[in-house]
Amino acid sequence: MRNSRSKSFGVLALFLVTGAILGGILGEIIASTAIFSGIAPYLVKTFSIFGLPPIAINLYVIKFVFGFSLNPNLISILGLIIAALLFRRF
Repeated sequence: MRNSRSKSFGVLALFLVTGAILGGILGEIIASTAIFSGIAPYLVKTFSIFGLPPIAINLYVIKFVFGFSLNPNLISILGLIIAALLFRRF
């Protein structure tokens, strides 16, 4: 049987990914509104933290392309922090 620690790590990862995605979506919405036009460029500027260039594996029948990059903006980082605080509370 699984212990509660592995379950809580999975739930924490789900909270953090959801917080980052919702923060990124909120940042894009803020960037498109006229109300925050003065500070929006600072809030939605992305920071390249980690990146693996795409690697293609061609098997002549199937072609796989793998790659990964992490480019958060300030609002998505705020979403991560709020998600972590919500996880600790519940």
